[in-house]
Amino acid sequence: MFTILNPGLLSTLQDLGRLGHERFGVPVSGAMDEFALRAANALVLNEPNACCLEVLESVELISSDEALVAVCGFGELHLWVNERLKPTWSALYLRPGQRLTLTKAPGGWYYLAVRGGFDVPLVLSSRSTYLRGNFGGHAGRALQTGDVLKIGAQTSSVIHRPLSLLAGRTLPPAHRPPYSASPTLQVILGPQLGHFSHVALENFLSSEFTVTNASDRMGYRLSGPALTPQPADILSEGMPLGAIQVPANGQPLVMMADRPTTGGYPKIATIIRADVPLLAQCPPGARVRFQPTTVEAAQAKYKAQLRQLEQISDPITDD
Repeated sequence: MFTILNPGLLSTLQDLGRLGHERFGVPVSGAMDEFALRAANALVLNEPNACCLEVLESVELISSDEALVAVCGFGELHLWVNERLKPTWSALYLRPGQRLTLTKAPGGWYYLAVRGGFDVPLVLSSRSTYLRGNFGGHAGRALQTGDVLKIGAQTSSVIHRPLSLLAGRTLPPAHRPPYSASPTLQVILGPQLGHFSHVALENFLSSEFTVTNASDRMGYRLSGPALTPQPADILSEGMPLGAIQVPANGQPLVMMADRPTTGGYPKIATIIRADVPLLAQCPPGARVRFQPTTVEAAQAKYKAQLRQLEQISDPITDD
């Protein structure tokens, strides 16, 4: 078990999301940075959908049992076990009673995975927290000081190996996403391109847009040249991850993990799934650009991204 000593800001439990219920108005939720969560789980030999701790700022917790953990994310991050600095993007062994402290600069998300995953009840087939609905995760809320998190059962074929022998697995930097404070994000144009002038589309593809402070798990608001749609409304329709809605003020709003299931503003484009983590890790003030691509290229890029997880180095099997 882990006990929360300092919950930090907006620390919640997340997995890959609550899929299959959007037709009932239930948001997907899940990790803001899907790749970082998948990587953290892979490092500790969890299933990809195991429940992790998603943290926006510093957090401190203590383990009452031995544990295998990994922390993945982007930003200026320092990971301490008791008083010793440890690497991120690596599997670490914790002895009973050891304290884990993560400190980071504001902006960006990181994920703490523990072998076995965090054990909280499934709600509609997911353990993800949906804060606006007050369900999922740990009592449907952000973590608080004194909360106790149970660890789930270890199920994979390596269960017979001591946890201490599983430490040291790493994902080298070359196989991580190209995180940046000024990324170029690939998009699929449309589906409401007819609502935008040629000038608006040209501005969208040639200009920088700034991530504003009015950004959260539901959506990232951007500031840049006005992309004013005409008309400014459509009949409400389904809302995919990464959809770029443009309301009447012409400033883009990118739909993220806690997005509503439908929306009634024209969409100029959708960020491809492989690049959503790059935007998710952009702090307020970061600048982004957009580049069109094809559906086929987007699918290939996402598959290639998942294959990067096969490049995890294991100090035992690699010898």
